[in-house]
Amino acid sequence: MSYKIIGDSCTDLTPDLKKDPHFQIIPLILQVGNTQIIDDETFDQKSFIELVKSSSESPKTACPSPELYKEAYECEEDQVFVITLSEHLSGSYNSAVLGKKLFEEEHGKDSKKIAVFGSDSASCGQLNIAVYIQSLCQASFPFEEIEDKVRAYIKSMRTYFVLESLDTLRKNGRLTGLQAFFATALNIKPVMGAESGVIVKLDQARGINKALTRMADIAMKDAGDTRNKVLAIAHCNNSERAEFVKQEMLKRGIFKDIMITETAGVATVYANDGGIIMTL
Repeated sequence: MSYKIIGDSCTDLTPDLKKDPHFQIIPLILQVGNTQIIDDETFDQKSFIELVKSSSESPKTACPSPELYKEAYECEEDQVFVITLSEHLSGSYNSAVLGKKLFEEEHGKDSKKIAVFGSDSASCGQLNIAVYIQSLCQASFPFEEIEDKVRAYIKSMRTYFVLESLDTLRKNGRLTGLQAFFATALNIKPVMGAESGVIVKLDQARGINKALTRMADIAMKDAGDTRNKVLAIAHCNNSERAEFVKQEMLKRGIFKDIMITETAGVATVYANDGGIIMTL
């Protein structure tokens, strides 16, 4: 059976995976003031960061339409696996599900097997899930078994991040239920995580490197035996910081694989310049 893995544009694929024809990205729309940007292969991270810095308005995102997903499902492949941002952060998941319904109404439910997964994560979390799905497809697992395994994988995967600023998340309401964190004058950096797709504060430290080190401590305590786990790290315009996190994690454990990727548009909106996201 042939397969396709579709992700919204918060699925931060590595350069090699972007060239793999099994993957397709559905773009969200970014808006800064009156400027709209499609989060596709034309996205220029450095220019976007400068645009955000020069604007008095907080950047916003708009999820893909159900029709865009439906069109993506109209491919030659027999099996389609879809990965979206946490449904607590975006309407992308609901659009993907509605796109599936529209596809099945037009072509019939038996015409193709489609599984839609809300990642309960973002960025490198979606990358991690995508790579896991591909490994199952390459091992020729049946569709239903892949679906079950991926849902279990999503529940077991943990997401962590340390950002220079939480301002965009706060302004856009993504920190609902979490006390806003104001400690910039003291250079206090919160260590954040995602639990069932909802953002939570895990700890804090003074200075970015201490916060990243604390993130590594927390992640390893949560992870247990990491020898069969894949570590994924995404950075926003700071590859040196991503490498620092990689080395901190290697001091603490052995991993099946380690992937480092760069944030595309959506994750850049929320991570801001210098932000680090990690999944395990």
